[in-house]
Amino acid sequence: MSEMIARTVTKIEANPLLAKGRNEFKVMRVAAYCRVSTDDDDQLNSYEAQIAYYTDAIAKRPNSQFAGIYADEGITGTSTKKRKDFLRLMRDCEKGKVDYILTKSISRFARNTVDSLSWTRKLRAMGVGVYFEEQAIDSLKAENETLIGLFSVIAQSESENIGANVRWGIRQSMKSGTYGTNFSCYGYRRGDDGVPKIVPEEAEIVREIFKQFLDGKSILMISRFLTDNHILTFSGKTEWNKNRVRDILSNEKYVGDILLQKTYVVDSISKRTKANNGELTKYLISNNHTAIVDRDTFNAVQVEFSRRNNQSKKSEQGITERGKYSSKYALTDILICGCCGSHYRRTGKTVKGKVQHIWRCIGRIEHRCTDAVGLEETKLHTAICKCLSDMMSNREEVITLCRTNLQYAITGDKKVLDAYAIENQIRIYQDEIDMLMEKEEATLGDAEKYEKAIVATYEKIAILREQLRLAKVQTVTSENVSTEIERFLRAMKEYDDTDFTEYDDVLVRRLVEVITVMPNKTMEVVLKGGMRGSINI
Repeated sequence: MSEMIARTVTKIEANPLLAKGRNEFKVMRVAAYCRVSTDDDDQLNSYEAQIAYYTDAIAKRPNSQFAGIYADEGITGTSTKKRKDFLRLMRDCEKGKVDYILTKSISRFARNTVDSLSWTRKLRAMGVGVYFEEQAIDSLKAENETLIGLFSVIAQSESENIGANVRWGIRQSMKSGTYGTNFSCYGYRRGDDGVPKIVPEEAEIVREIFKQFLDGKSILMISRFLTDNHILTFSGKTEWNKNRVRDILSNEKYVGDILLQKTYVVDSISKRTKANNGELTKYLISNNHTAIVDRDTFNAVQVEFSRRNNQSKKSEQGITERGKYSSKYALTDILICGCCGSHYRRTGKTVKGKVQHIWRCIGRIEHRCTDAVGLEETKLHTAICKCLSDMMSNREEVITLCRTNLQYAITGDKKVLDAYAIENQIRIYQDEIDMLMEKEEATLGDAEKYEKAIVATYEKIAILREQLRLAKVQTVTSENVSTEIERFLRAMKEYDDTDFTEYDDVLVRRLVEVITVMPNKTMEVVLKGGMRGSINI
């Protein structure tokens, strides 16, 4: 058995030049990071002073080689995502171009606790240290991480408090109506006096957009019209998209108002902006500046938006319960079957080499409705025009009836119906007086009885006029003349000279609420004011 060899331990002395890793003998590439929070003159002076200070400090530092100054001006410290020079510095550290970083304080490096700790850890893993002068902390020392976290929390809290104070100040100025509103958007430019100025040629385009939408054009059709006519957007682009058109149609600025706090910042760290759907108070400043579009037109567009967005589905085969608005044909939305309640759809067939368009009940197409009748388009258009012409023969009465019906539908106040009944009775008595006066003139000597009848009728009219006055006084407070009423009445006036001999999709959209087709080929047309008319097809 061999003899055991004794275990020995040999001490190998460390190289004094490498023992401390980072020591006075190693030349380190030192960079500095500077940041100022705002763009005002005092801060920019501080920015220039920081660059000068660190350039000199690194030059005087023993065994240090100048690796550059990285500086961001006017950039927030709560997030590193937008700080270009900060990110450039991190990339250079990863590439081994920087060994050590000098910075004024933790708050200059980052006001976000997560960013401070994550970046200092990443840098320490790469062997790169950060020295925070104000706190006298070296990130390479593991025991200092707790201090870095503590000071980062303080810096983040300070930033959040500043943000909260700024938001409070903004909301107070919104509440008082003094919030700065010198905006620029399509149709307006910033004015030297702080008041937005109208750009005439762009304002005409805005009005055309509103008009086309109310005439039944879809947002896509309007955007194509603008693009095809080489009209430039606000940013100078040649192509319009649906979002640009939709934003114009829904922007209250075009009616002279400003709605403040439509969006809000979720927190001071992420700076994420969210649409304000009622989470915070909004402030509407009415008549803030000169309007491009009148208020009735603007309100009519918002009503039309709501109507289009709340269409019911037209076919049982529809995937969702919501229907799609048709901008191509007005009848797609208003022509319905009196048997099953389905909408009609335009179809085509070729007869003797020519395409003939037929409107058919969707329920019949889907084999659910067996009694619906198909309508040849030309005959359908002729019947609609004839019915409208008959209904509009006494436009004054139509307007009065439609206004009354619409007001009652909106307010639920039966007094508006009473007022209409009284006005109608007054017209009957006035016709009666005209008849009595004709008879009085025709009689040879017995005019006294007609004169008495005329006086008695005038007395009835006087009583009715007083009743009408009281009825109207009582309805003043409850009367809410809606956008739909005014829109309908404007359409009626616009077509005062129209004889309805030629079918017009725009006219039908503006005047007609619904058209019902019955199995016996009769058609009922209902105007938006509730007046009804019927015709055989």
